Amino acid sequence: MELSEFLLETQAEVRAQMSDGSPFAEMVFSEVVMQHMSEIGMTFEPVVCHFTGKVGNAALRLSGYAMSDDADQLDLFVSLYGGVEELTPIPDADTKMAVEQCIRFLSLCAEGKMAQKLDPSDEVLSLALTIQDIYNGLEQVRVFVLTDKVAKAKSFKTREIAGKSIRLEVMDIERLFRHWSEGKPRDELVIDFNEVSGSPLPCVYVPGEADEYDYALTAIPGEALRFVYERFGSRLLEANVRSFLSVKGKGVNAGIQNTLRTNPGHFMAYNNGIVLVADEVRYEKTKDGAIGIAWLKGMQIVNGGQTTASLYFAKKRFPETDLSRVRVPAKIIVMRVQDPAKEEALVSDISRFANSQNAVRQSDLSANKPFHVEVEKLSLTVYCPDGIGRWFYERAAGSYNTLLSREGTTPAKLKVLKEAIPPSRKITKTDLAKYINAWDRKPDVVSLGSQKNFDRFMASLSGEDSEEIPMPDVAQYKAMIAKTKIFKDTQKLVRPMFQAFQANVAAYVVAVLSDRLGDKIDLDRIWIRQGVSQELLSQIGIWAREVNDVLHRTAGGRMVSEWAKKPECREAVISATYSEPADNIPEVR
Repeated sequence: MELSEFLLETQAEVRAQMSDGSPFAEMVFSEVVMQHMSEIGMTFEPVVCHFTGKVGNAALRLSGYAMSDDADQLDLFVSLYGGVEELTPIPDADTKMAVEQCIRFLSLCAEGKMAQKLDPSDEVLSLALTIQDIYNGLEQVRVFVLTDKVAKAKSFKTREIAGKSIRLEVMDIERLFRHWSEGKPRDELVIDFNEVSGSPLPCVYVPGEADEYDYALTAIPGEALRFVYERFGSRLLEANVRSFLSVKGKGVNAGIQNTLRTNPGHFMAYNNGIVLVADEVRYEKTKDGAIGIAWLKGMQIVNGGQTTASLYFAKKRFPETDLSRVRVPAKIIVMRVQDPAKEEALVSDISRFANSQNAVRQSDLSANKPFHVEVEKLSLTVYCPDGIGRWFYERAAGSYNTLLSREGTTPAKLKVLKEAIPPSRKITKTDLAKYINAWDRKPDVVSLGSQKNFDRFMASLSGEDSEEIPMPDVAQYKAMIAKTKIFKDTQKLVRPMFQAFQANVAAYVVAVLSDRLGDKIDLDRIWIRQGVSQELLSQIGIWAREVNDVLHRTAGGRMVSEWAKKPECREAVISATYSEPADNIPEVR
């Protein structure tokens, strides 16, 4: 697929997620791009939060935000959506203006001036108060411009705002396409060690006996690893395990930072080192004629995330720390597997064994788990009631794109394939976990974010001490799809109704629907019709407004997206009083 085709696909996805007649295409586009960035590890769990306003003559603009669990890293997003059908350049002046509008919002929040200018009912008030409270403790702040056009500059010069360095980046349609085309989060991570450490890294190279991987052993200069983390941040941490490699692990990091500050020359002797995978490697001769690693593409750390992050934060918090004497032992595994499913399974196994000291459960690295393999098989064999269409379960990241490339070899074949399995019928592992947990009345778990929700979902299937996961049958698969339709249609309905926290409202209203009517809902009818009736949607809309009111009322001034993660919030919302359901809903038996 070419970039121009990808643009049309993206616009089709935006339209597919909009409710009929909805004018909020920019909001949908922001959500699509932010969620993609989260899934590939570029940011944290995002929250759509659109705000435009003026303070004096200064225009302010915000489309969303994402915050780390420890509230020490903050990303802000501002969207420039044109709805274009052809590749269209966007002037740097436009992206710079959007950056300025977002920075003004951030600056006013940091100075404590934004909250006082907002109406108490404004959805962005809790964010303004939160930024005001946490700003001094932030270690990293980034502003991203999101656009469906093509930007010449993908980043701008770092800015200083209230004592913090603010990184400014652009995620345009071209950059988004790079991620899509490889179907992996590692595609943009290119490291030139001649650039970051002055010369190739001396190494011991061991060619693989099979066609799966080669590997090399080396030692990475501490300053080089710090620079790489500063440049790429949490994107370096392999997606399946990044939520377990806490940047602020209290015990481990305290010891690492103490060694860095008091005994840097012994760091290599004391530290277990890191394990990383890469897609490509380039070898060159070092100054003494030995073989060395000059360049890596697709570098991804699968073990040693705490070590890597600690180097960065130790130097940031204690500038006198001397990293020039630090060397970090590293095992580099260069992937040669071509099949995406096999590659993901291999990386998962590498991650699992490399992280065995962190007690990462097998269920946490589960693309190759029998449950997911079985759901994938069902998606390949169970057709929609029309006998033509199917749903697609994306067990391995990028496998939907691989299918389109492999079987859509001509425009006609690709058209038929997309009609049978459109993007709107693609479900990822984390999507399925979200839809099922919301229906199972766990909206607080859903609100924790995709990865944590997925981990809880897998744990609930297998039990804490059991490897046995029940396999779904055809009837259960159809019920899963019905729950998927309920959630997706709810999300589409809710999105334009509220300025912020739509994802939380959607998860909670599905939980309320399940609690009030779950036993009476005919899921088979939804499967047969491949959709939800207008009467049920109307009821969901009524309850969505009531759920939104309860969420805000019970939050007590806290940010709704944070309050929604608490079991106490789940109890308060599900136990609240709601209007009686209509008596004309066709799905209610």
